[in-house]
Amino acid sequence: MAEFAVKSTKPRQSKHPTSKLLHWMGILTGVWLLPAIVSTPAAFAAERIQITFEIFERSISINSLELYARQGRINQDLSAYAQYANPQQMAKLRQILVTRLPISPVAVSQFLYTPQAEYLLERLGQVIQTEAGVSGSRAIRAALIKAAADRNGLTLLNFLRKFPTPSIRIDLVRSLQIADELSKIVEQNNKAIAAVTSASDTEATGDSPLTLSRLPDLRRPGAFTWRKQTLRLNDINRNRVFNADVYLPISPIWQSRQTPAPVIVISHGVGSDRTSFLYLAQQLASYGFVVAVPEHPGSNAQQLQNLLAGRALQAIKPDEFINRPLDVKFLLDELERRSQSDLTFQGKMNLQQVGVIGQSFGGYTALALAGATLDFGQLQKNCQNLDRSWNLSLLLQCEVLKLTPAQTNLRDERIKAAIAINPLSSSVFGPTGIGQIKIPVALVAGSADTVTPPLEEQIQPFTWLTTPDKYLVTIENATHFSTLEESGAGGGVWPVPLPFGPEPATARRYIGALSVAFFHTYLNDSSDYRPYLSAGYTRFISREALKLSLVQSFSDAQLTAALQREGTGAGAEGPRSRGALEQRSSGAEENEQ
Repeated sequence: MAEFAVKSTKPRQSKHPTSKLLHWMGILTGVWLLPAIVSTPAAFAAERIQITFEIFERSISINSLELYARQGRINQDLSAYAQYANPQQMAKLRQILVTRLPISPVAVSQFLYTPQAEYLLERLGQVIQTEAGVSGSRAIRAALIKAAADRNGLTLLNFLRKFPTPSIRIDLVRSLQIADELSKIVEQNNKAIAAVTSASDTEATGDSPLTLSRLPDLRRPGAFTWRKQTLRLNDINRNRVFNADVYLPISPIWQSRQTPAPVIVISHGVGSDRTSFLYLAQQLASYGFVVAVPEHPGSNAQQLQNLLAGRALQAIKPDEFINRPLDVKFLLDELERRSQSDLTFQGKMNLQQVGVIGQSFGGYTALALAGATLDFGQLQKNCQNLDRSWNLSLLLQCEVLKLTPAQTNLRDERIKAAIAINPLSSSVFGPTGIGQIKIPVALVAGSADTVTPPLEEQIQPFTWLTTPDKYLVTIENATHFSTLEESGAGGGVWPVPLPFGPEPATARRYIGALSVAFFHTYLNDSSDYRPYLSAGYTRFISREALKLSLVQSFSDAQLTAALQREGTGAGAEGPRSRGALEQRSSGAEENEQ
């Protein structure tokens, strides 16, 4: 049967009768902890789990869980908790208990000893403790590595048997505190997204859907074909060798003369490669741009694979914050050299009109090249509070403090426009660094991005921009990975499936259309494409699963007011008008490919 014990410490005063508190604990452990098994497999002990709430404890044996997993039987011990979970949750529990994660012990060990993983283990150890009631971070790591090395592999049950103490303690008070902290973060992000959406709808009131429907659909491929050439680059000064794919557009038959085309550089994120935005490179090339896609060797899919295979100690070295922009500079220098000596490139590229687009760490790269400067003072301030932040991107940004602040300006004057998708920016640049950008820039945020949270990393930084040509794009329900090519996102390297979210093909079409319009407007000085860079157009092509919004003006005062408003999500801003919803729906359905 389920055990219940009272610790020997002196009871605290409680507002509620003890019987009600015990009943409430039963509900919490049944409803909250059993479903949480799916996402927090470390929340069990080798023999028993002890769930503590102030002076009270409850426990459950691992044998009960194993009996249920193997035979589907719920004994008296487990039934005390199972009564608070629905059949679907119990079925999911049974499945996850015996599901094997296909990951090697070397990969587990290598990852868990990275600085980022050690930080996460410390946070987890506040809740999941050893039998003595101290942080379970090291015990969790040991159990994961031993389970992965076992012939039965890394399953939840096997992990429990490898835990190095007879029992594991779950601090329910700290668990609830963390849940409350995360809930507030989600609420604040929802308010910010809703405020941007409301502002976008206001900006779009003067745009006619009929007029927008007559515009050519930039989600479709353009009139140009292209050929791809892969370059092998060797920067001797940095001892850095890397590849880059260059897409050269070929004029359609009816166009007799081709002028040198602007160049667009695409910078991938951590654990990705130069195929991660293959669709975007081809889309931009089909509209007449030369597209260059470097592969950053210190933070690409191969680097992640090296880490997991034991051939590297870090997923990302701190100097990648410097090397990535320098990769792009070296690539542009090489293209300039080849444009003078190589018939393949002669007369085809305008290297004084360059655009850059990047995602995640590539978004950082794009902003740095656009003129954002590193702010070591902001980093020192924010990284002191790292143990109180749930912004995962800070784990990467704070690595910059390991560098000497010798080079803070990485701008390249050839770059005239930049798009940053899910960038990390809040601390590495801060308000001062972001404010240094003088060229047209667009920030793209996904509301379901848990890696670079939209409020901290895109929406707030947008309010720091001083350039007059600025755009903030939000995609509701989009994750950190929604805009990546699913087959080329380094997915074969990552030990777990990447969460692309709903309709990633729709997100990719959004990025393709907006990128074509943005770069034609600011690199080719073409006013024909400016109507696409409007709240009305984004509303016109928006789909319900991934609602698209765009604003050109959104102030810190507007953001502050939205965050202070009562309520969460769209409710904080009020529902959209019927007309706005109808225009979004009709435009998307009419033009969807």
